[in-house]
Amino acid sequence: MTHDIDLVVPWVDGNDPQWQKDKAEALGQEGDQRVIRYRDWGWMKYWFRAVEKNMPWIRKVHFITYGHLPEGIKTDHPKLHIVNHKDYIPAEYLPTFNADVIEMNIFRIEGLAEHFIYANDDTFFLRPLKPELFFRKGLPADAAIHNVFQFHSRDLIFSLITNDLLILNEEFSKREVMKKHPGKWFHPSYGFSVFKNLYLAPITYFTGFMDPHLPNCFLKSTFEEAYAKYPERFETTFSHKLRNRDDVNQWLCRYWQFATGKFVPRHPISGAFLSIGKDDEKICSILQRRAKPMVCLSDDDVNVDFEKEKQLLTPYFERIFPEKSSFEI
Repeated sequence: MTHDIDLVVPWVDGNDPQWQKDKAEALGQEGDQRVIRYRDWGWMKYWFRAVEKNMPWIRKVHFITYGHLPEGIKTDHPKLHIVNHKDYIPAEYLPTFNADVIEMNIFRIEGLAEHFIYANDDTFFLRPLKPELFFRKGLPADAAIHNVFQFHSRDLIFSLITNDLLILNEEFSKREVMKKHPGKWFHPSYGFSVFKNLYLAPITYFTGFMDPHLPNCFLKSTFEEAYAKYPERFETTFSHKLRNRDDVNQWLCRYWQFATGKFVPRHPISGAFLSIGKDDEKICSILQRRAKPMVCLSDDDVNVDFEKEKQLLTPYFERIFPEKSSFEI
């Protein structure tokens, strides 16, 4: 590895009274009542233990926060950069409770390396990972695998993907992109998924991509380039206090890297995206055996018994990561 790689993670404590007060004042009756999006499971110490143990090559962890911090975190750790929203998001867009605003301003973080990994706080790194999984030859390592994007519910995420693809197709010719870098679109590392690219190649526009809900690797300059080309689309997103159907999100920058050829092909990233409460048997099995290099544990079911699930899953993390990391007091 010849360049620095940073790790960026956003975190929020939905129990913080000041955050709750500011959110209520900013949103009024439009407030987001989905408390599951913000409740804290108390697992950040295990997240830091996982990073230190399995990704020791990370230069800096940029920890994005509204102002509150997880209990017991050593704020003066040399590899930890606490980033308040007001440190990098323009003042006219604050306060914000919109994950898209938090993501799409990442390129403004002071001291952020050109090469960085963006991960959510619900993704845990269960095995030792090499930097080459994320970056090779100075470029993000990723799987540019086509998909046919279809609406099948009113979920907000489908609107965001639509907006991302509209911009991509406005800016780039799919035929020109694939003609310029054919080896990146028909690479053997994609396995059988390469046939999706072959099958969809005759379609003249980008119809979508396989989007694993796992960490993405980026060049900071990709965000800067996309923002310079479409500042109004970025700023429309920035103006929304909550996620909005007119937003764009980080996947736009991932797609942008595909279209510009600024990536190195790799096999589809090995990990699991599972929902707490719905997929408990699979979650327990993966944690018990560390069957995947990384796992995202989504808290997306309002009917989940929070305390019961916390008592079920916390012992697994304690067994996997029993020792304190240097990030802890």
